[in-house]
Amino acid sequence: MVALTAIHDWVDAPGTVVSWSPSPACLKKVQDAPVSDVPASYQQSQHIRSYRNHTANGLEMARLLIPAWNMPGKCDVRAMTFVINAYLRRHDTYHSWFEFSAGANGVDQVVRHTVENPNDIQFVATKHGEMNSAQWKKHVLDTPSPLEWDCFRFGVIQRAAHFTFYVSVDHLHADAMLMMALFVEMHMNYEALAGGGAPLRLPDAGSYHDYCVRQHGYTEQLTMDSPDVRGWLDFLENNGGTMPTFPLPLGDPSVHCSGDLLTVQLMDDHESDRFESACTAAGVRFIGGVFAAAAIAHRQLTGDDDYYVITPTTTRSTPAEFMTTGWFTGVVPLSVPVAARNFAEVARAAQESFDSGMPLANVPIERVYELAESESTPRIRPAGPGVPMLSYLDVGLPPLNPVIMSQWYAQNGHIYTDLGAANQVGMWVNRRTEGTIITVAYPDNPIARESVAEFVELMKCIYLRVADGRSELVSSSRLPVATA
Repeated sequence: MVALTAIHDWVDAPGTVVSWSPSPACLKKVQDAPVSDVPASYQQSQHIRSYRNHTANGLEMARLLIPAWNMPGKCDVRAMTFVINAYLRRHDTYHSWFEFSAGANGVDQVVRHTVENPNDIQFVATKHGEMNSAQWKKHVLDTPSPLEWDCFRFGVIQRAAHFTFYVSVDHLHADAMLMMALFVEMHMNYEALAGGGAPLRLPDAGSYHDYCVRQHGYTEQLTMDSPDVRGWLDFLENNGGTMPTFPLPLGDPSVHCSGDLLTVQLMDDHESDRFESACTAAGVRFIGGVFAAAAIAHRQLTGDDDYYVITPTTTRSTPAEFMTTGWFTGVVPLSVPVAARNFAEVARAAQESFDSGMPLANVPIERVYELAESESTPRIRPAGPGVPMLSYLDVGLPPLNPVIMSQWYAQNGHIYTDLGAANQVGMWVNRRTEGTIITVAYPDNPIARESVAEFVELMKCIYLRVADGRSELVSSSRLPVATA
């Protein structure tokens, strides 16, 4: 995932705000949309259920992805209106809304309603006048919930010589690749229209609805004996029947708290190059070194012989899907032996675990729990608090595009997010031209804050040691923390 920035850190000069939301006629037509036989994806169903649980407990949920970037000049509202509606009609994930319906087995089912004619979708502009950063952040955070169809909003913040364009979309309809389709389609299409040209002729988009059908067709034929299900079960059983936990305390999980983000530079560009050389010499890619550094840090803190973690990856499978908005993300479980191994050995084990585990990304963990429950397997339990997730992305390599990413950063592109209740730890390592950074999402309490900072500093020390050519044997003794 491209690095996230907390929305409360979005501070800029005041500007005149224009936002886009559905017209009353559009809302009426969408609300009357018939039930669809396309199932919600496992990702969507889990997200909606999680939102309902958060709301029932009086908790906020982190759910919004908010890409934003600058464009020169004064926004042509008419052209932008065309671009927004063309985008919404093009991507079928936006054509549906969801509700709960009583199931035959007593468990509520998530039911999809889908607009029959995408041209009925019509977003219109509303002028709000000047807002400062606190006011526009509140406005963005008022994006409707995933139990409402229009859980996505568009807007511009106009200043003297440029405007900031933003999109606020609930995770229900998007993943971290959202900014690719947005930036290519909307930025380029707007520039063409505002410059007096014709709309761009884009290739056909993929279909998220087709993905949902394909996902359920695959998962319905899985059994406890299916190799990929067996892979998940082995991973869970090695962790006492559930997901792994972060190696340091995160505070009392019964005390709800919001989340926060920590971003740290692990290496500069030269150190990143040397770290990559060490990975190459070990016969692995940079990502194998990322997992190895975390595994070694975990070993240093706990003395555990093996390291377990999950990592997200895209489940897109065609060029069209890579330019399609939707939640195409699965999770790969990693099991890495660490005891009495040097960096190269740990990295090779991590790379092998990642590569061999990739097919498991197509098996939602919720499906594994369903199968375990149906087979009365009490040793398998859903995840509790403190599950660590580690992600790596090089913005200069596929699935991202280095040319697009350079333009994104040149336009001050960011992906902001809201911060709801948190009890897990997400870690995103990003390699950019200026170096390698890590962003960590964690429960915002003093204990978790100290633990996360300690783990990140220990990982940084390991990265720098490897970059400096020092990859000694791993032991349970602590390495000195890196100093500036």
